[in-house]
Amino acid sequence: MIVRTWSARADTAGAREYATYFKETLQPQLRELPGFLGAYLLSRDLGGEVELTAHTLWKSLEAIRAFAGDDIGVSIVEPEAQAMLASYDRTATHRSVLFSSA
Repeated sequence: MIVRTWSARADTAGAREYATYFKETLQPQLRELPGFLGAYLLSRDLGGEVELTAHTLWKSLEAIRAFAGDDIGVSIVEPEAQAMLASYDRTATHRSVLFSSA
């Protein structure tokens, strides 16, 4: 299993909007892709700004490539989502899961 990680920052209202977008729009779209296994959206209050970190779980790098394209390091952030965020990473990182208790 591969975890794809990406981060962004938003004000409190933008973070709430993005969480709703992630749950109601993005996650259902991802669920339709072969090899998508699930997702976590984490938040951290930075005192006036919220850091959001998305962790998506994939069966393989090939499944990620089908979602992200040949350059899997490029983040995929739709214009609708960009409007909710103050800033976001232009790249995503990937890590192999060595152990999971889930």
